[in-house]
Amino acid sequence: MEYIIDQLAGVDKISHRKMFGEYALYCNTKVVALICDNQLFIKPTLTGREYIAKISEGEIIEGFPYPGAKPWLLVQNMLEDHQSLCQLVRITERELPLPKPKKAKALKN
Repeated sequence: MEYIIDQLAGVDKISHRKMFGEYALYCNTKVVALICDNQLFIKPTLTGREYIAKISEGEIIEGFPYPGAKPWLLVQNMLEDHQSLCQLVRITERELPLPKPKKAKALKN
């Protein structure tokens, strides 16, 4: 986790939260990635997929961050490339919608 955060030092408003023994990576309140079993999974977006294909000679690897999950983009070859990884997170964040506001909990009498 620390290594990924260090690699994303050029991206504004990066944070993370431990969830179910793994980590969710946030950019501007949006979940952009998951770190599960020491692997980085980026939330799939059309522009993110195109960017990965462009810089990795067309190779896009999908994986499942946890059982029952939909496929996410598995980032392997880009971990050492600080600039490309930062750009991928920025691209992903821009394409994702804002999180839905949480509903207020009903008060018990």
